[in-house]
Amino acid sequence: MIRDIGYLKIMKTGPGTSVQDQGRVGFTNFGVPVSGGLDTRSLTWANHLLKNEVTDAVLEICQPGLTIQFDSPTLICLAGARTAIKLNGKLISSFGLLEINSNDELKIGLFYEGSVLYLGIKNGFQSEMIMNSRSWYAGITATDFAKKRDLIPYFTNQEIPTFTSSKVKWKLDWSSIQIIDAYAGPEFKLLDKKSQEEIESMQFTISDLKNRMAIQVVELLQNGIPEMATAPVFPGTVQLTSGGKLIMLTKDCQVTGGYPRILQLTDQALSVLAQKNAKDKIRFHLKELT
Repeated sequence: MIRDIGYLKIMKTGPGTSVQDQGRVGFTNFGVPVSGGLDTRSLTWANHLLKNEVTDAVLEICQPGLTIQFDSPTLICLAGARTAIKLNGKLISSFGLLEINSNDELKIGLFYEGSVLYLGIKNGFQSEMIMNSRSWYAGITATDFAKKRDLIPYFTNQEIPTFTSSKVKWKLDWSSIQIIDAYAGPEFKLLDKKSQEEIESMQFTISDLKNRMAIQVVELLQNGIPEMATAPVFPGTVQLTSGGKLIMLTKDCQVTGGYPRILQLTDQALSVLAQKNAKDKIRFHLKELT
């Protein structure tokens, strides 16, 4: 099979567009964050429909206002948030497979449901591989977020593709659930009984403080835990600050932290949280280790 290089050109973008894959596993001892897609469920689905490898890189889009152009034919797949998308000025579905021809232009408009959209491409984007990952992260890769006129490489054929369009429908209803599954963290038992009960009984509100490092909630939780030494943290670790703020760490989080680790979210919970918007409500459900 001939594999020539084509380029996706960034014509216009808001903040929060980056290349991501499953992340860098095995480098936290060097202080390197895991990174990777915020919503691995949607990312994996895009690669699945494209019959890609699960580790192939996709474009993660966290804001409307992106306009891109493809210089060569390929096949793409959209998954994640339900958004307004135009191909060459015509509205199309934000889910499923889509043939791309030379010089096609794709525009990402308003987000109607969810907050993270994934654009997968046949055989994955071919940005630089560093530490077994193509995920962008400042200080590891040359850039952290896409900028106007950036070129992102992908494999293409010289011929216009003749793919069969997919009729598989993507459902986002799983992301609207309020219940967030978690396990008790290492310092959970240091909380007083009342605070432990409030973890599951309280309804929390997603704040405006949401990015690839962490998500905070509005409500405060009483914290009587003494200061602790710095300890390892991971994506999904929920920290409780001395002021009572809950910080849910996401994919670009640091590898150590000094706040009590009261919860550890499941992988599925991280995907659900990734699609939440400010003012959305959540409740924690503590699972038992088996």
